[in-house]
Formats: sequence, C-alpha cells, structure tokens
Amino acid sequence: MKTEIKKLGKSEIELLFEMPAEDFAKYIDKALEHLKSHMKMDGFRKGQVPKEMVEKKMGVENLLMEAGDLAVKAAYTNYVKENNLEPVSEPNVEIKKIAKGSPFEFVVTVAVLPELPLPDYKEISSKIKGNEVSVDEKEIQETLEYLQKSRAKFTDETTGAENKNYVKIEYQSESINGGKPVKDMFILGEGAFLSDFEKNLLGMKMGEEKEFTAKFPENTPNSMAGKSGNFKVKMLAVQTMELPEINDEFAKGLGMFDSLVALKNNLKEGITSEKRETEKQRKRGELLTKIAEKITFELPEKMVQHEQERLFEDMKHHVSRQFNMTLEQYLQNVKKTEAEVKASYQLEAEKRIKDFLVLRQIGKAERIEVTKEELEEEVNRELKKYPPEQADKVDIGRLKEYSKSAVFNEKVFNLLETFSK
Repeated sequence: MKTEIKKLGKSEIELLFEMPAEDFAKYIDKALEHLKSHMKMDGFRKGQVPKEMVEKKMGVENLLMEAGDLAVKAAYTNYVKENNLEPVSEPNVEIKKIAKGSPFEFVVTVAVLPELPLPDYKEISSKIKGNEVSVDEKEIQETLEYLQKSRAKFTDETTGAENKNYVKIEYQSESINGGKPVKDMFILGEGAFLSDFEKNLLGMKMGEEKEFTAKFPENTPNSMAGKSGNFKVKMLAVQTMELPEINDEFAKGLGMFDSLVALKNNLKEGITSEKRETEKQRKRGELLTKIAEKITFELPEKMVQHEQERLFEDMKHHVSRQFNMTLEQYLQNVKKTEAEVKASYQLEAEKRIKDFLVLRQIGKAERIEVTKEELEEEVNRELKKYPPEQADKVDIGRLKEYSKSAVFNEKVFNLLETFSK
C-alpha cells in the first residue's frame, strides 16, 4: 500500500492511498460475499445465490462502490492506528480511481489533534504562586444575616410598601422576557432590582397596579443599557419581616450546632473552603495561560467550531431556564443574529480548546493515564448527583468520556502543582 501525507494547515491533513490491484481484488471478493449473504433470488435460498449472478444483478458500479467502502474503512483505520493519529472530525473521502484489475486510489481529508512543542512547563509552574486565603469577621456576619433572613417570619401588611418590606410583584415590560408577565419577590430598598423601579414601588398596596418608566443601569448586559423602559406592575403582597435574633438559640435551631460560636466556626470553615477552591482555579487558569503563551500552533478549526456550537447551546438552555425566553426573543432583545452570537463565542472556544490541548500534551509527556478504578469511582460520584428518577436516563457512554477527561485533567494539574511547591 502506497501512502502519502500532506499537511493542509489548521491541523487538517490529506492522506493519499494507492492500493495495489491484487489487494483491492480481495475487497471485491469481500463485497460479493457481503452482498451474497443478503440477497434473495427465486430458486435459491438466502445467501446461496452464485457470485456470478450476484455481480450481474448488482451491477459492476454498485459492486465497486461496496468494495471501495470496505477498502477505505480498512486502510484508513489501519493507518490511523499505526501512526497514532487522533482524528477530531469525520473523514472526507474522495475516490480518485476505482476499477477492476486496477489499483484503487482515494484521498482522505481529516482534522487531527496536533502535537504541541511544549515549553519548560516545570519551570513555568515553579513561578506560579498562590494567594493567601483568609476570612474576616464581616464575611461571617454577612453569611449569618443571610441565614437570618432565610428564617424570617412574614406578616401581610395592608399599608403601602416601605423599604425593608418583603414584596411580591408581577410585572410586564417589552424590554424583558418579550413582554410576558414575570413574577418576582425581594426586600425593597436593598438593590435587588433597578433603583428607579424600586422607588416606584414605594407606597403601593397589595392588589394595586401601576405603570411607570425606569432607567436601566449603564452596565446592563443588553441593548437597554442606559435607556428607560416602560413597566406595568401589580403588587401581589407587602409583608413585614420579623428576623430572629442571632444567638445560641438561633444556632441550635439550625439543627447541628450547640452554640453561636460553633456555627461561626463552621461558617468560617465553609467560606475558607470555597475561597481556597476559587484560588485553586485562578492559579490553574494562570498556569495554563502562561504555558500556552509559550506555544505557537494552529488550532483545529473543526474543534473550535464544535466548541462554539456547544457554548451556544449552553446559552440557549440558560436563557430558556433562567428567563423563560425563546432564542428568538433573546436575539431580538440583544439585537443580534444567531450567527453574530455564535461568532462572539469564538475567543472563548479557542481558549478552551487550547487549554485542552496543552493539558493533553503535558499528560502524554508525563505518561499520565486514568485507571479503571479511578474512572469507575468518578462515574459513580457523578451519578450520585442525579435524582434517583433521572439516574437511569443518563447516557453512561458520555458520562464515562466526561469523567475520564475530568480525572485526567485533575491528575495533570496535581502534577504541575508539585513543581510550584
């Protein structure tokens, strides 16, 4: 088998195969056997039709196409395996020459994972330092106040709404949710909503309706930034909040603490853990960025496009879940086309693919592998996150792929972090 390889750029390669006539003849025989096993003809049992009659009925062209498919699959698969290639796109096949008694020639174009010229990642890792994590009393107090509000007692009021009241409203605006009614509830005066909007709620009584305009802040992440929108609001409820006193009894009421001191210690541990995780992710992000800065290579275009599509689909689901908004309504609000929104994810997609390739290359260099036991443990850990009624519907194949990648990346990061200690 004669094979030539040509690099096309952006991690795409072109493979030219020339299979000798005698080798291709074997695939013609295999194609005949395959067609024969499925053919039915009067006077013969299924699979017993003579090859000559099979060929005559199918026609030479159909027979050659069947043989070509078998030959392409076998030759391409063997080449990929023998040369340790990692395709990241479906192969595009073009037949150049196919005939009985002649060499079979075809070209395959495919995108593959590139081999990166790694810099001295150990040296780079040694220079990445983490920030010290600390928790002050103010942070603990803010968390206590959040817990306090979550256990407040509410009493309906017939008087007009005032700051510190808990209000439930239904509102409509052409600028939000495509003009459909939205229900919300929050503590008035604490900045949970637009400042102008909240001011217009002052004095409203339960059941009262009102129309007004309110200005959107300059940093609003849509086309309404800095502009005014029209609102129609109905006050569904005005309530006063009775907050429990933060003391030992309050702590005991949470069910697992014998004193306020114990509760505060627990909150401090929780906040510290969260901040450590945030700092770990920040440090890892910096590490990947520093390593990637030292590498120049072309990203696989197909991988970037796939990641852009994935980010776009994630956005669609988020908009649907969080804002009860269709894609069309969202595009209308942001005044962009679907193509423009997808294009906006290109830089993020490129960064994610580059990070993935850097971690993969370091893992290969360090011969990092994921064991069966590690994969099984991670899959089981992920499955526990699903409610029992959903666990049976999980795509195990995709979950295993995700879990293997997660374990692999964690092992690479853990190794890199040993160089910075």
